[in-house]
Amino acid sequence: MTTDTNQSREKTPSSSPSTEPKAKQKTKETLGISKTVVSELMNEINHMLSYAIYNGVIINTEVNSLIQNSSVDNLINAHNILVKNIAPVTPKSIEYAKRIRDNQKGKPIFNKIPLVRNLVILAIVFLVIFITTGLSPQVNNISLNKGIMNNSGISLLLNLTFLSTVSGLGVLFFLLKKISEAIKNTTLVEEEFVSYTAQILIGIIAGLIMSEIISFYSSDEKSITLFSKSILALIGGFSSDAIFSIIHGIINRIKSIFTSPLIK
Repeated sequence: MTTDTNQSREKTPSSSPSTEPKAKQKTKETLGISKTVVSELMNEINHMLSYAIYNGVIINTEVNSLIQNSSVDNLINAHNILVKNIAPVTPKSIEYAKRIRDNQKGKPIFNKIPLVRNLVILAIVFLVIFITTGLSPQVNNISLNKGIMNNSGISLLLNLTFLSTVSGLGVLFFLLKKISEAIKNTTLVEEEFVSYTAQILIGIIAGLIMSEIISFYSSDEKSITLFSKSILALIGGFSSDAIFSIIHGIINRIKSIFTSPLIK
């Protein structure tokens, strides 16, 4: 029995050294920046350099020495310098523009970017609805003067549809101009596509607020005409961001009055 226990005690310490180096090797592999991240860093640096050279953007010359040293610290510093040099363009927007150019060669620009195609189709749909509702005899100054509170039925539906399409045309006018500038300046990214859908809805709501709710409190009813309400709806849709910021600022000011700590 004593010999068996001695043998077992002799075996146990011999097994622990073999397992400890393996554990240390595993921890060493997980620590630090992976090779995938370093390769992505190099690709983004190359894309930014290519964009800067092609578009005549002035870059800092110390980037060359940082890239040649090719240590992680130097690559990060070179990446930071290039990001500042090409701003407001980002590595993500450059990669997206490169992917569109390389993967969809031969296709017209209308099909290369689905967002542009969808917005143009939606603008045509809004324009057709705008013309259709505008031709209706129930959309006139008298029905618009009644507003939401005094109007009803098909007349109210046609008037609200008319104003909503005007607001939609206003926000689409703003978005198409914004996207065309983003494509020209290489600042368009794929993640922005989702926000444009919400911005269209916000623009329609803002146009209705401008045309119906604000004009509802107008003291001179004769000043409320088809033209004035259409202009308010168009401005509301076009400047939906500004209206949202104004309303959000008012709400924050009211909230700060009730949530501010009492001065002792």
